[in-house]
Amino acid sequence: QVQLEESGGGLVQAGGSLRLSCAASGRTFSNYNGAWFRQAPGKEREFVAAVRWNGGNTYYADSVKGRFTISRDNAKNTIDLQMNSLKPEDTAVYYCAAGRWALWNRYDYDHWGQGTQVTVSS
Repeated sequence: QVQLEESGGGLVQAGGSLRLSCAASGRTFSNYNGAWFRQAPGKEREFVAAVRWNGGNTYYADSVKGRFTISRDNAKNTIDLQMNSLKPEDTAVYYCAAGRWALWNRYDYDHWGQGTQVTVSS
């Protein structure tokens, strides 16, 4: 069983940066692919970025490519999301997720955090 807890959200001006962190518990976390999703009010939860279990490959939504960086540290059981050049349209609740074989499809993830709010003001 894997439990996830996000931190690092907040309010930032457009063009600014934030770093989100996801802390995982469970001995098998290093066997799971990890990802960040986000959900804005009135919209469906959407894929942001994913990283394979060994950190060897990363994947990004087109909307964040070149601005966001996902990384993981299996020794510390963490997955981070560095967000630069933030835009108002990045405003959403950001969720951390873990899944054995999952990548960009949210339905393939079976472990989720409770989310952290990111608000980007114009």
